[in-house]
Amino acid sequence: MTSHWILGPGAIGRLLAHSLSPFTDTTLIGRRALPEQQHLTTPEGEERIQRLASVTAAELTSHPLPAPGFVHITTKAMAAEAVLASIADVVAPTTPLVLWQNGFLAQPRITQTWPGPVLCATTTQGAYLTGDGGVVHAGRGPTFIGDLDNQHAVLAEALAALLSEANFTATAVGDIRQRLWQKLAVNAAINPLVALNGVRNGELRGDAYAGRLAAVVKEVAAILKQENIAPPNGGKNEDAWLALVWQVVENTANNKASMLQDVEAKRPTERGAILGPLIDSAERHGLQCGVLKELDSELAKLEAEF
Repeated sequence: MTSHWILGPGAIGRLLAHSLSPFTDTTLIGRRALPEQQHLTTPEGEERIQRLASVTAAELTSHPLPAPGFVHITTKAMAAEAVLASIADVVAPTTPLVLWQNGFLAQPRITQTWPGPVLCATTTQGAYLTGDGGVVHAGRGPTFIGDLDNQHAVLAEALAALLSEANFTATAVGDIRQRLWQKLAVNAAINPLVALNGVRNGELRGDAYAGRLAAVVKEVAAILKQENIAPPNGGKNEDAWLALVWQVVENTANNKASMLQDVEAKRPTERGAILGPLIDSAERHGLQCGVLKELDSELAKLEAEF
């Protein structure tokens, strides 16, 4: 049986562990140990309790585990490279990695430096933590898996099949770069606004936030056009991007976005991985991005208060 290590037992990491554990050997790896009994609240409100194996990264050196078939990195984007370095001495350099980060920062960097296969995953599954022993699955959504150079299609298909069997609906794709930018566009429109205003995703539909969300999407659509990222669902330009964002808002209305979770916990946010690539691209192409820069500045000011 292929084992799966999950580095970073946050919301998506624990949701992934809950999904995979009945089907394959799964171990959560973090900076500190978690309770063995873990609670999952489904989108339908059902409560489930499951034992999830959990160790610290430090314990891997003194008490090594059998070699994993996959290592999933589910930390924040800015921590991905450091957490990979922390286990590099105890896993073979040919081990396949699966990167679950938001934005488009860690994915190209790790793809260039890791000798083995690097798969990238993008998902609209919504989840948030309720403490060391609980995670709420706040909304279902598709997951797409592939690699930036489209060289590991067979591996991506095998992982997607396992995830789908585990009810973590996944599809292997050859255009993961396009989909990562698409997810970046959605995150840029939703995450900063909910984080700054302390609201859940669905509240963005209100008059207080909808106008600013549309202004973000307008800038993002212009940037992605210059990056040759096609509008979603065969649509045209800004309208297609706005429709996608509202669809995700609707599907994850009760979700507490990861950036809001960071703000509430007084942790640094992923603004650098989400807003950073868009602002950099806008400046390269000579485009206006005042709304994006304003959001980045407001988040930076908020983080400075932590």
